Parts: sequence; structure tokens; C-alpha cells
Amino acid sequence: MTDPKLDPSTFGASFQAFLEQMAAQAPAQEPEIRRRIREHLGGDPAQMPVVSEQFAKYEHPNLHLALQAYLGQPEREAELFGITSTHEMFTARLSQLAAPRSAMPGAGIDVGPVEYVNLPLDQGRVIACVRSGVHLVRRGEQRLVVYVSASAGWRESLTLEVMAAERAEAEAVLAEVRNTMRARSIYRGHVISLEQPQQGTIDVRFHRLPAIGKDEIILPQGLLERIERQAVRFAELRGELRAMGRHLKRGMLLHGPPGTGKTLTAMYLAGQMPDRTVILLTGRGMGLIEQSCALARLLEPATVILEDVDLVAEERTRQCAGSNAVLFELLNQMDGLSDDADILFILTTNRPDILEPALAARPGRIDQALEVPLPDEGCRRRLFELYGRGLELRLSQLDAFVARTKGVSAAFLRELLRKAALFAADEGAGRVVEDRHIDTALRELAVEGGKLTQSLLGASAMSE
Repeated sequence: MTDPKLDPSTFGASFQAFLEQMAAQAPAQEPEIRRRIREHLGGDPAQMPVVSEQFAKYEHPNLHLALQAYLGQPEREAELFGITSTHEMFTARLSQLAAPRSAMPGAGIDVGPVEYVNLPLDQGRVIACVRSGVHLVRRGEQRLVVYVSASAGWRESLTLEVMAAERAEAEAVLAEVRNTMRARSIYRGHVISLEQPQQGTIDVRFHRLPAIGKDEIILPQGLLERIERQAVRFAELRGELRAMGRHLKRGMLLHGPPGTGKTLTAMYLAGQMPDRTVILLTGRGMGLIEQSCALARLLEPATVILEDVDLVAEERTRQCAGSNAVLFELLNQMDGLSDDADILFILTTNRPDILEPALAARPGRIDQALEVPLPDEGCRRRLFELYGRGLELRLSQLDAFVARTKGVSAAFLRELLRKAALFAADEGAGRVVEDRHIDTALRELAVEGGKLTQSLLGASAMSE
């Protein structure tokens, strides 16, 4: 008969227990990563301090470049190796990499290839940045371990960790890298905006503004000079103003009917101050006011342009709860900046009458409100010339057209000349635009287009 104590299931369990006992008694093999770190530092890494700092995902290119600058200093040498894990979502900390294998059972961490990721720069360029890698750094007798790790998933993070014999050494490395990131930021001096493609992640997008000449800004006499004085001249004289104890933080509100050139003027100002970082707050970026202002402080001198502020700064009685939060954040951030912060806020609105009184009038938020009105007779004549560039205007009734377009915006006149050019081209007249083309275009936009077209083109005040 078969002994019940020796049935297959009992035997299997006993044999497994035997193997586990033998494995436990066998000498533990030191992990390869720990061995490399230990030999590099010349001591037990589990007993050495680690100082870490987290950065926003969009700072990855700056961190990579700053670290390369640090590692590239004279007499400093570094060896780089990568980390691999059997768990895709697991990102080990430096203290775990330096610990015995028993400190992270089942993690499957080992030496592997260095991971790089291509990240966007301005003008369509990209840079390959280390996504996960360990630098064994030496300079003379000093030994350091610098670990870069970027975690994936729904909430991406970027971490830099430094291990050294003394905590002060590790802190000094982080401070130097941080200062270099700020001084050499890839965003400094560019036009950027912030976007949030998913919860917990912020991306920075580069923009290229069109080159706008001063002769393209058609405003009443003296208005552009006042605007430039508050923005451009202020920036040019910031050194003298600071020496005189004047604060540099300032805000400008450009208000007026739709289509009068407020946004165009703001873009022109940005182009006249190329040494400043320009941060655009539009669309999805409206919910990132705190982060945008923090970036402006980091990259000052900076200009923050917020278009159509009336969409987020209406009277509380006309808003939903979500819009109020955006307004309060804008006010808080403007108030929270120190007076010597060289940050210019340019806000535009079509509806100054419904703006929050504190935003429109209180000192420290908006210093000057400037109206950009509908073009007067002289401005309309200049706009015909401006938007007629590239065309051969043969107009015997220009004075009549200028008079008939009283109450229209610059945007309306721009579309009028484009529509007239379309009619001329459709007739086979080439670039020659005559009175009948302007007359037909004006009738189609102002009469046949109806009130909605007039409103869309900023011609609601046009007299029939």
C-alpha cells in the first residue's frame, strides 16, 4: 500500500520548502547596480544620504542641459548606465537601487540600456534627453551618484537624486543644477503658452508671432505712443527706474470694440521687446494662471498677455462657479508678485463695463487703461492704404468709401479689401481693384451679410 505521507502533493510541498530553505541559507548575491555604486563611492551606499528634487515635466530639457553643463566641467568625469525593470510602471528611488535585493523584492531592477526621450524645442527642433539613468561622478577625491528618473503614467514626474558622503555635497549639486536651469532656460526670451493635455501634466508650447511693423498699427494720433511708453520705454528704462526706487510690475488694459486692433497691438509690443519672455494665456491655458505667473517670475523680464479678459472676469452674478475661480486666481497672482518683479501684464477686452471693478481700477493690478476705439476718418483712410498693399487700387471714390465705412472696425476694412480683391480676380482683372469691386464688396458685407456679419467683423456701429 502507498504511504499517505508520501503522496505527490505532500512531496511537492515539502520539496518546495526545502528549496526555499536552501536559497535562504545560500550567500546573497549583491545586485549589480548596488555593486557599481558601492565600488564607486568606496563605502556602503545604504548608509549615505540622498537628496532629491522634483521638477515639472516641461523642465526636462532644462534639467538635461543643466546636468550636461555640470558634468562637462573641467576635471569632472562621469559614467552613465541605465536601469531596467520588469514592471513598466515601477520607478525605483536611488536609495532602493543602493539597497540589498531584500529591500525591494520582486522589483526586477537591473542594469540596462540608457533610456532617452526626444523633447521639443523652439522652431521644430528636438533634443534627446536622458529619461532614466545613473551617473557615477568623480572629480578628484569627490565621488557622487546622480540619478535622473522620469516616471510615466497618468501623473508624470521628473526627479533628480544625488547621493554623496555628505549631505551638503549633494545639496550643492542640486543648487548648481537648479541655478543653471533658471539662467539657461530654453523658454527664456521666447513666446510660449502652457497647456494641460491631461490631468497632472503641463506642457509648454512654443509660438512664433508674425513680424508686425509700426506702420501696421493704425490708431488715433498719440495713442500708440502712450501704449509704447507704458510697455516698451518702461522696459528700456527699467535699470534707471529701479535705481530710483520705482516698482517694475505693471498692468495695461487695452479695451474697445471688437476688431479694433487690441490683439494686434499686443503682438506688436511683444515684438518690440525681444529680450522678454512672452507668455500667452488663451483657451485651455486660462486654467493655468498660477503656473503661468510662476513661470513668468522665473523667466523675468516677462510679459503675460491675456486676451479677452472679460470672458473670465465678468461680474460674479453673470458667472458660473468655475469662471469665478479663474478670476480670483488672476487677481491673486497679480497681487502676489513683488513690486520689483519685471513683469508686464497686457489684458484685452471688448467689454470693460462688465469687468470686475478690482481688476479694472485697483492700483497694483492695472496701472493704465487705454481705449482702442473704432477708426476715425483719418485712420480709415490709412487702413485702405494698408490693406490695399499688393493691389493696384484705382479708386476715384475713395473719399465716399471712407465716409460710408464710418463706424466699422479695422477687421471689417481688412475683409472689405480682401473681398474686393476676390471680385477683381474673379473678373480676370488681376490685381486691379476699382470702385465697383469695393462697392460690391461693401454691399455684400454691410447689407446682404446682415447684422450678424456686421457684428462678427466689428461693424455694429456702422451707419446705413
